[in-house]
Amino acid sequence: MAIQHLSSAPSAPAPSRPYPMASPGYGKRSAPDQQPRRAEDFMLLPLRERNIAGFVDRLPEGAAMDVKGLAKQLPLYGQQAVGSALKALSVAGYLRRVRCLVTGEGGQVRWVFRTFWSRTARDNEWWGALMAAEVQRAAAPGPVEVVAPVAPAAVPIVPEQRAREREPVPEGHSPAYAALAQLGRVDARLALSAADCAVLEPLAAEWFTRGVDADYLVRALVAGLPAGVGSPVGLVRRRLTDKIPPQAPTAPVPPAPGTPVRRVMMECTKCGVPGRAEALPGGLCRACREPGRGAPEDTAELPAERDVRTYVAGLRDLLKAP
Repeated sequence: MAIQHLSSAPSAPAPSRPYPMASPGYGKRSAPDQQPRRAEDFMLLPLRERNIAGFVDRLPEGAAMDVKGLAKQLPLYGQQAVGSALKALSVAGYLRRVRCLVTGEGGQVRWVFRTFWSRTARDNEWWGALMAAEVQRAAAPGPVEVVAPVAPAAVPIVPEQRAREREPVPEGHSPAYAALAQLGRVDARLALSAADCAVLEPLAAEWFTRGVDADYLVRALVAGLPAGVGSPVGLVRRRLTDKIPPQAPTAPVPPAPGTPVRRVMMECTKCGVPGRAEALPGGLCRACREPGRGAPEDTAELPAERDVRTYVAGLRDLLKAP
């Protein structure tokens, strides 16, 4: 009697209800050298991660991989559970987040966000080699992939895209101000007043000088929010300062006219901060790998000859001083 092996992982949506697809150039991208699917895939993972991994593995190329979209398709898990599972799958070696700066025809520049997925768990060295190959391929002469602009009427509006539609911004405000004003629509915990937007506008404008657009700025600010936000303006100010992308080279070599240019960087799976592959082991930045660790490493040790209470009292006096 034949025994049928049933996988506990949910299958991808049926063709009658297609899974929401990302915009062209975005979404899921299968890593090379994939092994054939087997019933034993992901069986060593915990139940939640096994279910979500099986679901993601069966999604088509270019499917939307944002946490909200996945949570809407997985009735057993909310956004926080899906985000934690994606972080665990990144640490286990199944996925990496990547962003690519694409300059296409007409000089249009935008960031393309992809999630590379591997059915076989890979170590950091393998993912680093893949990112190096992507960077080399982007810098190689000859034709490279260009993400063509799509007319607004041809882009299917999925729930995630509908939530990101922008309200008209009064004239006289910069793109940085407009992006800050949209935060409350994406996540109510970051709703800012007009005065807050005006105060934070110079910090946000610095992001635009480093090659990002409004979509990337909003995505970086709302990713991985804590459950409770006491001061939205304080949290946004901190993120604008801590998560700002690296400065572009001061004297880049100009490309030939009409030649598309791309830059490829890995992202932290949890918070979206960009970095080199070797700086993101497990696909996570240091702050997400060690959430309980303080900021600086070079904090001074407590003097041995002082009592701890006396030392703390001295610190309080320094804070009270004008």
